[in-house]
Amino acid sequence: MIRGNESSIAFLEQKIIELLNKLKGNHLSLVRFEEQNELLKTRNVELEQKLSVMLEENKSLKIANNLLGSNEGTQETKSKINSLIKEVENCIQQVSEMN
Repeated sequence: MIRGNESSIAFLEQKIIELLNKLKGNHLSLVRFEEQNELLKTRNVELEQKLSVMLEENKSLKIANNLLGSNEGTQETKSKINSLIKEVENCIQQVSEMN
């Protein structure tokens, strides 16, 4: 009976060691995945910022293209010009009020 208990205990100890090793491996994997996730989040933010800049550049290029004679997006160009005119008028008005 004692021999059976000793072998059962040894078997349980071995299983516990195996489970602890798996737990350690899982923890290391989790840490690695969290680090990779943070890198991907950072990369995603960078790409979103780059996309935003490129979209603004694209708008500017469309407007410039329209000013050079293209018929594409003329309404957008007219709207942008009107918006700029209003800003200039507001600035002139503010300067006039200061004097």
